[in-house]
Amino acid sequence: MAQELCLALLIFIVLANLDTTISIYHVHPSIKVSSLNMSSSFTNADPTEIGANLVSHYARYRADSPPAGGYKGAMATLDVYSFPKSVETTGAIMWVTNGKPGQSDVNDLQAGWIVDPSHYGDSKTHFFVYWTADGYKSTGCYNMECDGFVPVNGAPIIPGDTVDPAKGQSKISLKIFKNKDDGDWWLHFGYDINNLRPVGFWPKSLFTNLEDHAGLITWGGFTRSRKGNASPPMGNGQWPGKNSASVQNVQLVDSTGQGHAPPAWALRVFASNKKCYQASPFFDSMFYYGGPGGCTN
Repeated sequence: MAQELCLALLIFIVLANLDTTISIYHVHPSIKVSSLNMSSSFTNADPTEIGANLVSHYARYRADSPPAGGYKGAMATLDVYSFPKSVETTGAIMWVTNGKPGQSDVNDLQAGWIVDPSHYGDSKTHFFVYWTADGYKSTGCYNMECDGFVPVNGAPIIPGDTVDPAKGQSKISLKIFKNKDDGDWWLHFGYDINNLRPVGFWPKSLFTNLEDHAGLITWGGFTRSRKGNASPPMGNGQWPGKNSASVQNVQLVDSTGQGHAPPAWALRVFASNKKCYQASPFFDSMFYYGGPGGCTN
């Protein structure tokens, strides 16, 4: 009896001290998935969200009139900029969302570029992905900092990598869509809209109300700064126009991965503070956005 108790105690101690990890390996017929073993602890701060001591701003377009069956994906080309002395956060992004913003059950996928010294420890421009399944509370994270996004072998870029406009990486093209073959949400990337390659996927099993479709698609720029600090530039810091940042090739994507121009009536423009940031009219599948910043609220 004493030996049995000792054995049980030993097993309990071993289990209690194991690092909880989950390996995700998803087999696809044509693409080999990288084998990963990632910590299951979550880093769930949304890169665009307003925190207790943070202020976020946006200049974006949103498609919020989905067809029957919802949206299955989106694509766009984002101009990329660098801010080597930035101490605040700025970037450009594409969101694929289900649930109304602010609700606790929001499911959200994001991809784009970001300058975020508080997260990366530098002022370089990084390619990033993000996800949540419960309104940014306890699920989801940047890049591959928790179980979720699964990269594939031979990807053209890895989430978290730097992108450098000075090295010719002045535009990135993204496509996120729910693949009809496996049901997962796939991300494709390229420096040319006509040469996109798969980066990886978010398994459908991660989500609740985003498992089947999206209800909102958003494209645009955002900033985040600490309360009381002047907000940083958005885009390249110029007001919308031919010399400012742009989002081009704006399309909705079906489950086969094919893009389609969104109807103009389905898009709504929004700028959180027009004294600091604005977005141009939408035309020819594109819009300009940005501004110098300087907002403190």
